[in-house]
Amino acid sequence: MTTVLIIEDQADVRENINAILELEGYETLTAEHGLMGVELAKAHRPDLILCDVMMPQLDGYGVLQKLQQNTATASIPFIFLTAKAERASLRSAMELGADDYLTKPFTLDELLNAIAARLAKHSAIEADVAQELHQLRSNITRSLPHELLTPLNGILASADLLISFYDSLEPEEILSSLEDIKLSGHRLHRLIQNFLLFAELELIATTPERAKAWQNRLSQVVNSKPTIQKIAETVAQNFDRCADLSLTLEDAIIGISEVDLIKITEEIIDNAFKFSQKGTPIIVTTTVSGNQFMLSISDRGRGMTPEQIDKIGAYMQFERKLYEQQGSGLGLVIAQRVTELYGGQFKISSILNQQTMVIIQLSLSQSTQM
Repeated sequence: MTTVLIIEDQADVRENINAILELEGYETLTAEHGLMGVELAKAHRPDLILCDVMMPQLDGYGVLQKLQQNTATASIPFIFLTAKAERASLRSAMELGADDYLTKPFTLDELLNAIAARLAKHSAIEADVAQELHQLRSNITRSLPHELLTPLNGILASADLLISFYDSLEPEEILSSLEDIKLSGHRLHRLIQNFLLFAELELIATTPERAKAWQNRLSQVVNSKPTIQKIAETVAQNFDRCADLSLTLEDAIIGISEVDLIKITEEIIDNAFKFSQKGTPIIVTTTVSGNQFMLSISDRGRGMTPEQIDKIGAYMQFERKLYEQQGSGLGLVIAQRVTELYGGQFKISSILNQQTMVIIQLSLSQSTQM
């Protein structure tokens, strides 16, 4: 049964709403002031909250703010009941995160329609989330075993070769097998790191405590040019495509930790090399305009359709059966999430089978702007 919490200090209004909702088949909870309402919401997690604005002890704005600070109650549909029809007051309510408002006096139909609309919208959102979770599980199930087993099989095969033929192998053959083991080990290590980082980014997005742990990184700065140049050259060397790399970099001190700039740059440039052919250019450019820093990375690879760009998500790799390309699809997602943590912008433009360009925009450090 759907539960509605009614927070209203006027007893007659509270009782009338309660009686109406019970007749309509709703289960109800009632609170005569804001503090009681907050406690009931935390204890029972109702499906929807009706809350008066002007109340003693804690007003409706205070109730909403407290509920949004708690992850268990932050997403509960919230409708303000207000006698203040001024535009500024209603705008304040919505800016705080209220889903709707009803101006007293309201009719029976207005009340029931508002509740039904908010519940329907919330159900639709939950259905979308459930679908995304299902897609995520499906993608993990398909990609994770393959991505872990591929480098692991390489390690085991090379190790088996060394063990079985150690007394007859030439030094060059032994060195080649050891290099294969190292390469596969690095790939496996990076993959595990990316899965762990993605999980951490997911927790940061949903857990305020985790977000606070990143605050010290958000205040760090880094010189972009040497960092980006080093990463770009290292990735190009790993793909044996140093001749394909083109760098045009401006000096800039930007507001991001070195660790995070390295991660963003590495993932995007690695992706550009991975999905383009040897002999085609990878162009890395940085520019400064006003207080904004822009990093642009383009390739002449297979590209993506607008639909594929819209669907970019974790563990999502397009046309895997066709191309059999290594990679879990986490790189772009991680780069995007980290960029957005710093208040930056992440954009992808692509022409199928022709070109892909990723543009990242970040702020210069405050000291640089002065």
